[in-house]
Amino acid sequence: MTAKANRSLKQQLLALGLAAAFCVIYLIFGDMFGVYVPCIFRKITHLYCPGCGITRMLAAILTGDFYQALRYNPLICILLPLAIVYLVDYLINQARGRKSLLVRTPNWVWISMIVVLVIYGIMRNLLWFEYLAPTEV
Repeated sequence: MTAKANRSLKQQLLALGLAAAFCVIYLIFGDMFGVYVPCIFRKITHLYCPGCGITRMLAAILTGDFYQALRYNPLICILLPLAIVYLVDYLINQARGRKSLLVRTPNWVWISMIVVLVIYGIMRNLLWFEYLAPTEV
């Protein structure tokens, strides 16, 4: 690995670490005081977007309440381990100078994930699927 690539990887790890620290601090203080940034989409449309409940879901995961995390946003909670695998794979392959899963994943997989997110966003606003809506605080 070249010195430039090594420096780039260190910068990415530092940025990732700072972002993670900021998120954890935000989640801890949000949980302590019950104050989170509201969902703009929800405020404007009064509908749930596919991401509504993510902040509360992450706070519940930090406290070990996995059942409540699933109630806040089941799809994202289930996809979270996949995102972590992609992130770890990206960092490892970046260090080794190889292509990560992000680059090697076919476009149809990404398109399918977007379609699932859109369908999930629609379903969680229908009466028949109200159990997909995030639980109220």
